[in-house]
Amino acid sequence: MSNPTGTFNCKLDAKGRLMLPADFREQLGGQTEEDFILRPGLHGTYLELYTIGDWNRRREVLMQVNTFDRRKLDIMRKYLDGVKRVKLDANGRLQIPKELLERSGMSKEVVIDSMFTNMEIWDKAKYDERVSAITTEELATGVEELFSGLQFGI
Repeated sequence: MSNPTGTFNCKLDAKGRLMLPADFREQLGGQTEEDFILRPGLHGTYLELYTIGDWNRRREVLMQVNTFDRRKLDIMRKYLDGVKRVKLDANGRLQIPKELLERSGMSKEVVIDSMFTNMEIWDKAKYDERVSAITTEELATGVEELFSGLQFGI
């Protein structure tokens, strides 16, 4: 499965429903008929969104963790705290559970940023702040470090 490509500006309605843009839904294709997984962001106040296929692949890896190790079990428990299974409604809206809305501090303006392994849902102001915190020079250095030694087939 692949996630949509791009960054999408969206709005939350008063009931916490997120209208997914048509382009986003089109890129997801038949995956819009399946469940999605939402969880609190690992590195901040955002939400991680997974297709059910991507979540199941992650689940298979996580099932290899030794749960007889108390520390690993506690970390796993904390990682899974707040995970919710959600679906798109007939109008292409994703209902974000109230608990996750509160934990992420989202307002009406929202950004969906498609990463390679999942998608992230951010409050727009927090997203803009996070992205603008990295200078162009820091980005160039970071990309150089991140991609150093990788083969892209070109």
